[in-house]
Amino acid sequence: MKLRIAFWLFLLLSTCRLWAQEGFVFEPGKRKTVIPFQLINNLMFIEVQVNGVPLHFLLDSGVEETILLSLEDKSEVRFNQVEKIKLRGLGSADAIDGLKSSDNVLSFDGLSDPHHDVYIVLDQDFNFSSHIGIPVNGIIGYHFFKDHLVQINYSKRKIIVYNDAAKTHQKLDKKFVTFPISIEKSKPYFELNVLLNNQKQSSKMLIDTGNSDALWVFQNAEPKTQVPQPNFEEYLGRGFSGDINGKRAKISGIEVGDFKFVKPIVSFPDSLSVKSVNRVRGRRGSVGGELLKRFDILIDYPNQTIGLKKSKYFYEPFNYNMSGIELQNDGTQWVQETVRLATVKSGGNFNGSGDKIEPFKYKFSLKPIFSIAGIRKNSPAEKCGLQKGDIIISINGVQTYKYSLQQINDLLKTHEGKTMYFKVERGGKNLEFQFELQNEL
Repeated sequence: MKLRIAFWLFLLLSTCRLWAQEGFVFEPGKRKTVIPFQLINNLMFIEVQVNGVPLHFLLDSGVEETILLSLEDKSEVRFNQVEKIKLRGLGSADAIDGLKSSDNVLSFDGLSDPHHDVYIVLDQDFNFSSHIGIPVNGIIGYHFFKDHLVQINYSKRKIIVYNDAAKTHQKLDKKFVTFPISIEKSKPYFELNVLLNNQKQSSKMLIDTGNSDALWVFQNAEPKTQVPQPNFEEYLGRGFSGDINGKRAKISGIEVGDFKFVKPIVSFPDSLSVKSVNRVRGRRGSVGGELLKRFDILIDYPNQTIGLKKSKYFYEPFNYNMSGIELQNDGTQWVQETVRLATVKSGGNFNGSGDKIEPFKYKFSLKPIFSIAGIRKNSPAEKCGLQKGDIIISINGVQTYKYSLQQINDLLKTHEGKTMYFKVERGGKNLEFQFELQNEL
């Protein structure tokens, strides 16, 4: 699954809910809680305490239930009242096995839910961590947002949950432009204008913080969508039920009230990939993180409003990975590094010629290994001979362990014509490749 694409998941359960969750409540006297987040490929990752154990969660307004994916490094977590279920979602395959656990304690600083249901995916292959570069243990959505006013400050990378919505609205509303939203099937929707093929279309869109693209437009929505030229086919992600495929293209524009974006790059998932979506009436697609991060957001589920103001990302260009390479973190390796010593007590060390040698020592550290998880057809990377499974040793002369996964992906989005030099390991041999980033749109 590509970093830049959607982690947009839809959940159907084989069991039904008989009792509603109480939700997150503040400790007495607590007015707000501040939650820092990591922004990776336009997605927000927060720390949540689950039964006293800290876990990393994707914050995804496109899912209803709280989902646990990978607990390989968190074996100490214990769960209550467990039963078997079936999970189904985006993608073209069948439902997968899972577990439902009730009465779990989820908490942040001063904010907790003592009766939280979680849904556990048993398939360890369904794991986001290798494509993100940090451990990702789960996804939380509707139950985080449903009871309180939530401010998402993309500029400062923090989330503020407020206890007193009315008082906060009085203080902050003048700084935001407010729009109505609707909460349908536990997910938020609002209207924006899509400028597509010389037509302006008012479009009902899911507000989806778990989708890293700017916009998803369903090809079979009404009115029928014709994907603009030029475009290219691409793997867009993975849902519970398999791969999500579609096309990527540039459209004329997006209008959110008076906020306007010219020639954004958006995605068009194919009909087969979204067949499991239980759509609400009139929905045409989703708004994702590439667009949402251009605002600081004040979202209020109980009063069904969203406030927007420009963030520091508002004027950033829309871009994509022009290499065609899908990267993943393929584990870690021990790396020997030379560390210079800060102080020397005597006159220093000398070699046989009398030259002074800077004092140093060796340090061994665990560093990431990056490999190619997939390559887009007819992309520059494919044309130059790179292959799925290649382990990347260096990029433009820099050892890849010195990068994060996010930094490498940013490097592959820089500008058309930039020359990239890749050294890779394949079958025990070191190979070198060269290509130029190419904008196909």
